[in-house]
Amino acid sequence: MTAEKILLVDDDSNILEGYRRSLIREFLLETALGGEQALTMAAENGPYAVVISDMRMPGMDGIQLLSRVKALSPDTIRVMLTGNTDTETAINAINEGSIFRFLNKPCSKEVMAKTITAALMQYRLVTAEKQLLEQTLSGSLQVLTEVLSLINPAAFSRAERARRYIHHVVTKMKLGNPWQYEVAAMLSQLGCVTLPPETIDAVYRGEKLSANEQAQYDAHPSVAAALLSKIPRLVPIAWMIEYQNRPAPRADDSEMTEMRLGAGILRLILAYEQAIHKGMSRTEAAHVLARQNTNFSPEFFQALVTLDPNAEEGEIRKSRIDDLSPGMIVQQEVRTNDGMLVVSKGQEVTPTVIFKLKNLLARRSISNDVTVSMPTTTLAFVKGAS
Repeated sequence: MTAEKILLVDDDSNILEGYRRSLIREFLLETALGGEQALTMAAENGPYAVVISDMRMPGMDGIQLLSRVKALSPDTIRVMLTGNTDTETAINAINEGSIFRFLNKPCSKEVMAKTITAALMQYRLVTAEKQLLEQTLSGSLQVLTEVLSLINPAAFSRAERARRYIHHVVTKMKLGNPWQYEVAAMLSQLGCVTLPPETIDAVYRGEKLSANEQAQYDAHPSVAAALLSKIPRLVPIAWMIEYQNRPAPRADDSEMTEMRLGAGILRLILAYEQAIHKGMSRTEAAHVLARQNTNFSPEFFQALVTLDPNAEEGEIRKSRIDDLSPGMIVQQEVRTNDGMLVVSKGQEVTPTVIFKLKNLLARRSISNDVTVSMPTTTLAFVKGAS
């Protein structure tokens, strides 16, 4: 039996039971009596690898159902089962539901089994490519940003904090392709590598910049976008980053709408991070942004309010550099004896950060004590292991 789940939808319980009996040994098959039940199951038990729906059902037809399944789970392979073979039905189904294949009723057990097998192969291809993109590309970019954070820690610790906030928000909002919003946050400060560290330090401390410095700083999103737009897979992310500090142009097509949403989320997350850095409480920052951006999704601000500070700040304590471990959050910036910023407040401790601190300690350039917190999720794991 295959591991991926298949959902078969019809308004005739006898048809569903017949397919279930004949296919249950080969496939992990579930059935739904009508579109409403199918949507409930997709939301509660999904995602399904394959959804096969009858076309003509009362209340919600197959096109409507598969269109909503597509919105709920874009990777799900959708198959239409219909006795109606007219051209208009086929065109509507393809345009609205992105149908993988049509099956004519009555459909034999053999044809149904072959179709499900082909749909599963397509699903595995789609998800394998997506995992490669999300995991390999995201992992590679994380290495890049970690290296850049060693060059300009203030800018890139801000980006890392923004990434953690966005991860929480897009998870709560159940947005599709969440990886791209996190990557946009990770790379949002990439253009800052062209700026002197003292300029970033001044921005980080909230000091007023000269007109020339301000113009250079304001240009950093466009610098990052120009660099990233050379990578085809990152063009949408480059667009989000370019519009992180200004209103994005409106667009009608779905891809541009998603990019515009990403730019808006990034802009508000960075404003939220800045407000917290200036001393505002997390709840207050979320409410202020909600009042200032009434045209933005209320779900976003609801997600911000539920962002638990304890999950990031946890138990604050001093730690010797040899006792640091990945996952800790630095709660007081680390500077060299001559004042150069090494690690910013809010930056996550990584193996690379530990290696850098050990090298500086060996040269007696920094103190051996670092103020850190162990996030509550990590603390729970450590206590459970001990």
